Amino acid sequence: MENESRGIRAIAWDEGKVVILDQTRLPSEEVYLVCTRVEEVAEAIRRLAIRGAPLLGIAAAYGVALAARGSDGGLRGRVRAAAELLRATRPTARNLFWALELMVERAEAGATAEDLRAEARRIHEEDAAACRAIGERGAELLRGVECVLTICNTGSLATGGIGTALGMIRAAHARDGRLRVIACETRPLLQGARLTMWELTRDGIPATLITDNMAGEVMRRGMVQAVVAGADRIARNGDVANKIGTYGLSVLARHHEIPFYVAAPMSTVDLDIPDGSHIRIEERNPEEVRGFGGARTAPAGAAVFNPAFDVTPGSMVTAIVTERGVVRPPYGSWGG
Repeated sequence: MENESRGIRAIAWDEGKVVILDQTRLPSEEVYLVCTRVEEVAEAIRRLAIRGAPLLGIAAAYGVALAARGSDGGLRGRVRAAAELLRATRPTARNLFWALELMVERAEAGATAEDLRAEARRIHEEDAAACRAIGERGAELLRGVECVLTICNTGSLATGGIGTALGMIRAAHARDGRLRVIACETRPLLQGARLTMWELTRDGIPATLITDNMAGEVMRRGMVQAVVAGADRIARNGDVANKIGTYGLSVLARHHEIPFYVAAPMSTVDLDIPDGSHIRIEERNPEEVRGFGGARTAPAGAAVFNPAFDVTPGSMVTAIVTERGVVRPPYGSWGG
């Protein structure tokens, strides 16, 4: 399946193989990984060759579908083992666990390998539809906005469709062609610089790249009228775990009286946890901070704190946009 933005295909099932666009190689080159085993999908997730909460759910489902193939009659055992392997890859993204729960439930209910492949495909297609709905609903919130600021990557490289926060931007730009974007580079792995700018450039959407620590000055100068971000997990009370730096943007937006929107499918919302204190935050390899692209920028022994995400209180979020509707504080109902 191709995503709905300039033919970007972040992941696909192709004749019994999972084909993944290696995002660690972007923007320099487009290289596709061909995975025939669930272990290869798990490794692609671990090293961020594939990333973005909704896309991780899709990848996990396809990984289970790979593992389900076989003729020894042990399908349920293979599925359970695959799910356990994939659960251990990245702890924060709710969509990954949500998709695995669905796949395991189907297997336990007697689904065949072909049924599980179809289920993975359905998860993929439904995420694409959710992105379209989020884009349409979110574009209304951006009506009259000339420039929006965003962080990390929330587009076709993070989802099964046009994106969540980037889906809002795409839909708003398609309406009148006037919306501009300021993209934070998103340290330490530069997903904003490498991936979001790559997507926006392909789409012909005017975009300006800034370092993360320029966001406050951009807001002070009145250069943006809204901030939009994605999410990796959302608690029942609206607390949002997203790429590190998102919380700081919410504080800056509140100070400058700029609306702060979050866009995510319902598969990201974890109604089983009451608030953000229950979200497990992934901490990654210190080498991601000590250097980049093979170049060392800090002493080899430098102490490093490297959380991949932070938690923005729901009270700091103007509205959360899902495929079911726009939800605002105090987030009493998620039905839309």
